[in-house]
Amino acid sequence: MATRKILLIVGLLGLTIGLLVLLVVGGIIGLTFYSIGKSQAAETAKTFLRNNEILKKEIGEVRDFGWLVTGNINVQNNDGHATLRLKVIGEQRTVNATVEMMYSNGGEWRVTAAQFQNENGRTVDLLNAYNARRLFPPPKT
Repeated sequence: MATRKILLIVGLLGLTIGLLVLLVVGGIIGLTFYSIGKSQAAETAKTFLRNNEILKKEIGEVRDFGWLVTGNINVQNNDGHATLRLKVIGEQRTVNATVEMMYSNGGEWRVTAAQFQNENGRTVDLLNAYNARRLFPPPKT
């Protein structure tokens, strides 16, 4: 009888510790996704997608974005690079878009590449090199 109680206590203790570890790891992951989704890089990506005429022609006006923004944001000294993936909800359809951005010398995030896959599975470029230079000229030094 005493052995059963000890095993039950050890089992419950292990289950409790496992649950606490799961909650901490889940909290860290949730905080990471929340931070990415609310970052200045994500806001820049959303503004770019909301105003992109190519995207509007394909999906209609952008109504909203999915709740989960994935990708990575790397900042080193005064320079940064980000690649974010967002679900874009349009009037006609929903697509998954990828937006690449950078900033240098502590400046603002600038879109350097963006694309999405249309309903035929074809990758549609939202920012070609010519438009990138015209819409986002290099920063003044």
